Amino acid sequence: MTHLRVWKFRPPKGCEQQFHEAYAGGGRWSELFKRAKGYRGTALFKPFGPDGWWLTIDRWESAADFEAFGHDFGEEYRALDVELEGIAGEEEFVGAYEEDE
Repeated sequence: MTHLRVWKFRPPKGCEQQFHEAYAGGGRWSELFKRAKGYRGTALFKPFGPDGWWLTIDRWESAADFEAFGHDFGEEYRALDVELEGIAGEEEFVGAYEEDE
């Protein structure tokens, strides 16, 4: 089964393009995740209407792979989170899921 990590964001007005560039599948987060074993990719979903939430879904081969990423790259993860805080706006962890394949 594939392990999924789902987040929702509401970037500040005027920061949507920067947010997209950093959080999309080829963005800064994805580049960091790619360094870890078991990362399968990130999907970014733009809200249909104004003031909606953007969603990211990060896909990992297993929860253990995600946990290993946190152990191996935790310092870099926290530094990138601080760096991109201004363009993320409101953010909330939705949850961890297992994809029923």
